[in-house]
Amino acid sequence: MFLLGAMLLMSLVAFCAMGADKLKAKKGAWRIPERVLFALAFFLGAPGAYAGMMVFRHKTQHRLFSVGLPVLSAAEIIFVLWALFAR
Repeated sequence: MFLLGAMLLMSLVAFCAMGADKLKAKKGAWRIPERVLFALAFFLGAPGAYAGMMVFRHKTQHRLFSVGLPVLSAAEIIFVLWALFAR
């Protein structure tokens, strides 16, 4: 149950970070580094980062994000489901 909560929290943080970075990009302001966005995704936030990428249409042209986030999201979801139901 802890992993599911952690995934939900990190996904929310990653989703908000993608939205904030898109807003900053539009305004020409200081940006959130890509390594930070991907780190948030790597630490169980990939589903939220992927959702943010699609909702805000942000980083969709970057192969690391457009291919990496869906793959990482699937892997994280499978891992969390396995951890919840494998006993």
